[in-house]
Amino acid sequence: MLSKFYRTAEDMIRHHGGRVTPGRIGILAALLAEQQAITHREIEQRLPQSLPLDRVTLYRTLEWLVENGLIHKITSDDRVWRYNANLEPQSHQHAHFKCTGCAQVICLDSLPIEQNWPLPSGYRFQEIELTVKGLCANCC
Repeated sequence: MLSKFYRTAEDMIRHHGGRVTPGRIGILAALLAEQQAITHREIEQRLPQSLPLDRVTLYRTLEWLVENGLIHKITSDDRVWRYNANLEPQSHQHAHFKCTGCAQVICLDSLPIEQNWPLPSGYRFQEIELTVKGLCANCC
C-alpha cells in the first residue's frame, strides 16, 4: 500500500532540497498514507521490514521532517507525540481533534488558526496548538 506514496514522498523531499534517503522516503510515505496522525510506534509498525530503522534514526528523521515543514507533530495530554504529513508548506497551522475514547487524532484543516492575535508589546508569534477533544464517530 505504501508504494503509491513513495514517489510523492521522494518528490516532496527533493523539492524541499533535502537529501533523499530511504528512511526519509519511507517515513514520509507512511504518513502520507494515513488519514490521521499516528505515533512513533505506529510509524515503526507501518514501515516495511526491508527498511530497518533503529528508534534513534526514526526520531531524528521525524525531527528533520518536522523542522523542514514536511510533517507536523501534535502534542497530546497522554504525552505521546503524533505525526501527520503536510500536503502544503506550513499547513500545520490548524486545529486538531482528539477522541477521548480511542485516542485517534485527526487534523481539522477546515478550522484554520488565526495568527494575528494581539500579543503584548515585544512578543512574537511562533506557533499555536489547538486541540478539540470529544468522541469520534466510531466511539459515539
